[in-house]
Parts: sequence; structure tokens; C-alpha cells
Amino acid sequence: MENDVLDFFRSFMKATPKINREIPDTARQFMGLAEKALAPGALDKKQKELIALGISVAQHCTPCIYLHVQKAVEAGAARKEIMEAAGVAVLMGGGPAFTHVVEVLKALEALNVP
Repeated sequence: MENDVLDFFRSFMKATPKINREIPDTARQFMGLAEKALAPGALDKKQKELIALGISVAQHCTPCIYLHVQKAVEAGAARKEIMEAAGVAVLMGGGPAFTHVVEVLKALEALNVP
């Protein structure tokens, strides 16, 4: 399980410079949007990452799940907070979202989050 997550991170990191070369304007603008949207404001970075994680689960985006679990952990989120955010996503996304909670668990295990 954790190999899926670690393989994704390696692949994503390797592909990012290629994406930046192929579509530089899109990549720069998207990353700028992400940076601004996730910057602390009325909500702190951890809260915003938990929201992004919940949306990722509800939208069934496995790569997004992996990235936002990682970013939530880096922002100080505990396993319980991450799993609770995933649980709220199931409320909004139903059965398909529930099946993607396993991706949250994979990411937590790969990142060794107790």
C-alpha cells in the first residue's frame, strides 16, 4: 500500500519539471493560485489543507488525497484530524468517497503518521 503513495510522490516530483517546461504559464498560474488559496488568513494552513483533503476525497482524486494528506501533516494535522476530515467528505460524497478513504489511510501509513 505505502509503495503506491511513495511511487506517486517520486513520479510526481520527476514529472513536475517536465510539466513546467511544457505548459509554463498554466503551471505558474496554478501554483500561484494554490499558494494564495492555501496561505493563512481567517483560516490557518492546517484548516485549509483539511478542507482540501475533504474535497479531494469527495471528488475521488487519489493524487490530490496523497498531496493534501502530506501537506496537512506538514501543517501540523494529527491522524485523527485527517481521518475526521475524510469522514466529513464521505457525508458529502457518499459511497464513492467512502471507497477513497483507503487512499487517506495509505498516505498516512506511507508518511508514518501515528
